[in-house]
Amino acid sequence: MGILEKISEIEKEISRTQKNKATEYHLGLLKAKLAKYRSQLLEPSKSAGAKGEGFDVMKSGDARVALIGFPSVGKSTFLSLMTATASEAASYEFTTLTCIPGVIEYKGANIQLLDLPGIIEGAAQGKGRGRQVIAVARTADVVIMMLDATKGDVQRELLEKELETVGIRLNRTKPNIYFKPKKGGGLSYNSTVPLTHCSEKLVQLILHEYKIFNAEVLFREDSTPDEFIDVLVGSRVYMPCLYVYNKVDQISIEEVDRLARRPHSVVIRCVYLWSKHIHVRLDMNDHEYACFALSLQCHRIHRTLASQFKYALVWGTSTKYSPQRVGLTHIMEHEDVIQIVKK
Repeated sequence: MGILEKISEIEKEISRTQKNKATEYHLGLLKAKLAKYRSQLLEPSKSAGAKGEGFDVMKSGDARVALIGFPSVGKSTFLSLMTATASEAASYEFTTLTCIPGVIEYKGANIQLLDLPGIIEGAAQGKGRGRQVIAVARTADVVIMMLDATKGDVQRELLEKELETVGIRLNRTKPNIYFKPKKGGGLSYNSTVPLTHCSEKLVQLILHEYKIFNAEVLFREDSTPDEFIDVLVGSRVYMPCLYVYNKVDQISIEEVDRLARRPHSVVIRCVYLWSKHIHVRLDMNDHEYACFALSLQCHRIHRTLASQFKYALVWGTSTKYSPQRVGLTHIMEHEDVIQIVKK
């Protein structure tokens, strides 16, 4: 039985096992085995040399930010808007196939922003280019998780599960547990606070699963068995994460408000540079140009845009309020700003 099959079997057994006082030792042992197999799965393969091409980006600047998300959620557009880097963006999935770096300059600080290829479900097990993407994410100081607001909480939950599987802990601090292996003397177990999740017997069972029989363990907080395993494994990464919900123009205002109020979350609408902040200068003496200013501006951007035009939002002196929703016949004025929405 391979590692993936073993992981699947343990996960199924954990989900089947009812959590109570009688099963806590069994569950703790299963979680220890699961963590061990997952660590083995993340070990680099000898035959994976050429597969990582394009992901080896030198860390530079004052901080590194990893842009993670499913395909076609707006990561490449976000990178292009925030930096001077042009990352290919399109309406089909898997436009970005390698790691593309950009730099954000903010108050004298240079922040490296990495546009990573879209993650698919099962990335932690190596599907798609999941392992390479996650390996780069582990080197970041901050994660920006780009999410499609129209998908609700589905994408967020799936991505959190994938990152949790590979030892990336988002918006959490390292458990305050002292652990030190010893050459002899058995287990020295102590705590400075009352423990409701762990016991000496459970800690001993977990240690034995890792072939550790002599160690000093001190709990300084009421930690769970999972958190003790994280300290034991030692390869966990703790980093802040900002959840960015894109495409909020396609959901209700109530849903926008709900998402915006979630912890560590912001809501945006990320659009291409060619469809926003286009300053239109018109010769108002030209009657034909004035009457069809918006339609001509569409043609100037792209010859097929007028046929795909749905509506436009306009900020400026030509509107009664900003933004105002208008059609192709709207007469633009000097320095109006338009945002074009396609069908």
